[in-house]
Amino acid sequence: MEWSQVLLIVISTIFITIAGTYWVLKTYVFTTSFTPVELNAKEEKNLQVKLQAIGYDANIEDGFLKPEAYTEKNAVREITFTERELNGLLAKNTDLAQKLAIDLANNLVSAKLLIPLEEDFPVLGGKTLRLNAGIGMAYEQEKPIIILKGVSIMGVPIPNAWLGGLKNVNLVDEFGVDPGFWKSFSDGVENIQVSDGKINIKLKE
Repeated sequence: MEWSQVLLIVISTIFITIAGTYWVLKTYVFTTSFTPVELNAKEEKNLQVKLQAIGYDANIEDGFLKPEAYTEKNAVREITFTERELNGLLAKNTDLAQKLAIDLANNLVSAKLLIPLEEDFPVLGGKTLRLNAGIGMAYEQEKPIIILKGVSIMGVPIPNAWLGGLKNVNLVDEFGVDPGFWKSFSDGVENIQVSDGKINIKLKE
């Protein structure tokens, strides 16, 4: 090949590399926002039925609460949400929709969080920090299992030592022996099931 052809190939390679690197950084590292989930009419109706079943906005008329005697008769003790419903709730009721996204897989709840950094922050000032976390959830031997699978920043996993040695540790077993949050949480849960796109939690009486 002539030198002009070689030069053209080199320049093209450099351009493609720069463009590809920019796309990766912009899309995966310095993502500025997520696309909020918009529920269709059927999904929105199903979500409202679930929210009303657990008392959310069920007793509000014209902006005012309706007086009602307390009762546990026919009370709902089982809560089920789909992944789209959870993200749809974020999009509808908070300003986190573009900063937080939740994923549900088999026995795993994952979250992506975008954290804007101040302009005077060292090195990454003005950029958006991307944080990922995974929490294992299941129910075995008549008690819940809550396991921190890991946390990563900009796609780089944080060492277990920096997480206090809690990675891949069942938090209920670790902290649920003594009185406190984890013991109370464990004693009040009858079942937890997380499947692909859905989470179900059943509470005890």
